[in-house]
Amino acid sequence: MRIHIATDHAGLDFSTRLQEHLRAAGHDVVDHGPIEYDAVDDYPAFCIRAAQAVIAEQRGGIDALGVVFGGSGNGEQIAANKVEGVRAALVWNLSTAELAREHNDANVISIGARQHTFEEVTSFIDRFIQTPFSGDERHVRRIGQIADFEREGSLLPDPRA
Repeated sequence: MRIHIATDHAGLDFSTRLQEHLRAAGHDVVDHGPIEYDAVDDYPAFCIRAAQAVIAEQRGGIDALGVVFGGSGNGEQIAANKVEGVRAALVWNLSTAELAREHNDANVISIGARQHTFEEVTSFIDRFIQTPFSGDERHVRRIGQIADFEREGSLLPDPRA
């Protein structure tokens, strides 16, 4: 599996250690930055580039997922989700990591590096990578509705109207 990683200064140490962990597990890791600590760096470009790479590779038939980090993971998730086709999930425990893949077919995981230990982070990411999408019709239908809105701005009719 190819794993695309991006962070900000808050997640730089985790990112470096995580890359070692993932490579040891046999994954191909691509680092989208930053490459050095800068307390005032701007994470959006790093996270968006990682998300773009995930989508490009998935569309090219390559098994790829993304991991983005920050202090809380919130901004990084928001940035990644601006890329068409990305379903980035903020994860804070094993259950949310598993459900992100199983129910939402998430292709990017976002984690708050200041919120968890390194051991917790690796367990979330390992679970995310190992969990397949369930393919249940209800989940496929809902993901399709999100994709339709993303592409065309279309929604199902409002039942209250």
